[in-house]
Amino acid sequence: MLCAICIILKSIKNFIKMRTLNIYAALFFSIFAINFSFAQTSVKKETIKVWGNCGICKKNIEKAAKVGGATTANWNEETKILNVSYNSSRSNSEKIQKAIAASGYDTQDFKADDNAYNKLMSCCQYDRNTAFTSTSGMRQVMVTDEMFTCPMHPEVKSDKPGKCPKCGMTLLKQKMTDEQMKMMKKGTYVKPKE
Repeated sequence: MLCAICIILKSIKNFIKMRTLNIYAALFFSIFAINFSFAQTSVKKETIKVWGNCGICKKNIEKAAKVGGATTANWNEETKILNVSYNSSRSNSEKIQKAIAASGYDTQDFKADDNAYNKLMSCCQYDRNTAFTSTSGMRQVMVTDEMFTCPMHPEVKSDKPGKCPKCGMTLLKQKMTDEQMKMMKKGTYVKPKE
């Protein structure tokens, strides 16, 4: 009889241990799942237009993007598009672009300081007139009777066909008005913020 009671007590003890172990396992899994979901939602990917010329530019631009908080950065020399990913709780597109501009390269939203640009190696000094000229921080497009814009981001304008740096859609051709052409030739037309 005593032996049967011992077996029953052992079974109860094992059941309690297993139940405690299951509770700990469930708790651990829940914490892991919550952490993983927060980590996934805070990673953001963007494309940013950055002017440059060569492999040295690529190295400098990508390094500057990482200084600005990018976890990954890959700049394409042909398209002038920088693909970045970053933790949105620690950085943002503006911080990354400011870091790139501080290193001497113009971005879609920030013009590099002239001193920083002049410190670039001669092979890295791109034609800034084709990049953009800035008046009150707004971007101008080059003088031409055609303009290309993104259907989803009308503030994105280019003097040649291509892809939108924000969403990747093909830019659509748009004729400029005579008034816009006159202002462009005088150097007074500035793309409006839309």
